[in-house]
Amino acid sequence: MTRTDIEITAELVRGLLRDQHPDLADRPLRLGAHGWDDQLWRLGGDLAVRLPWATESADALLRKEHAWLPALAPGLPLPVPVPQRLGEPSERFPRPWTVTTWVRGTPADRAPATRGAEAADALAAFLTALHRPAPEGAPAGRGRGGPLAGAAEWFAGQLASATEPGLIPDPGVVRAVWEDAAAAPGWTGPALWLHGDLHPANVLTADGAFCGVIDFGDLCAGDPAWDLAAAWILLPDGAVDRFHAAYRPAPDAATLRRARGCAVLRALAGVHIGEAGVRGRPGGKPTWGPPAHAALRRLIATAR
Repeated sequence: MTRTDIEITAELVRGLLRDQHPDLADRPLRLGAHGWDDQLWRLGGDLAVRLPWATESADALLRKEHAWLPALAPGLPLPVPVPQRLGEPSERFPRPWTVTTWVRGTPADRAPATRGAEAADALAAFLTALHRPAPEGAPAGRGRGGPLAGAAEWFAGQLASATEPGLIPDPGVVRAVWEDAAAAPGWTGPALWLHGDLHPANVLTADGAFCGVIDFGDLCAGDPAWDLAAAWILLPDGAVDRFHAAYRPAPDAATLRRARGCAVLRALAGVHIGEAGVRGRPGGKPTWGPPAHAALRRLIATAR
């Protein structure tokens, strides 16, 4: 993690707005959230200012969202943060930043979905709408959207580091789920639009169901299995089959096998990030642990 050397304050954000988007500068402003890569500041009731504060790659991710998401958002059945303005690097702040619409809701790592049928239907409808053939020139994923073989070394390292301290049950079964996924036939269809980062902190809930999807920085084109993995990560027990029945076109057996492998990758990452959060380590998020462990439990059950 590389934090920006400049402290991001309300005064800084308001100064940026006065410099580049003065018509928005007098709106009420308050901190909304600290994300993995960005800070989010509420701007009035319907907008937010998003500024990168961590990894250097966050700059390119913001520009990617600004370039592609406005065209995709109108076809999606759940609210998403639609970029409205782009702020360019300046002496005041040397990185790009954006103004987007504000999406109401609570991240699912803090308020998990509890209404299984409604959540499954909403997630299926969202991914059915998003998973359309991407145009030539669509962004490639950062290790996502392609063959699982590219993640084999990462999986082995994550599994080993989770096994030795006993962070996960049945590591042999987890490995079996992964190996079955890696052996499945690859995706032969067109490269489809993918969210690329559907974990509980990037999906919002209200009253036990999904009400929004945020952070499209990993938007890319590729194999839909990478997004279909979200069914095991986000949905409560007993809802995965309903999701598969509602998603269109119905995923074939090979795609479901690959999706389970992608879900294992996501769950292992969540276990490690959650454990780091419990221990107070930099970059750790304790709320990521419980949904990751629940996902592994559901995935292990598919192998028995």
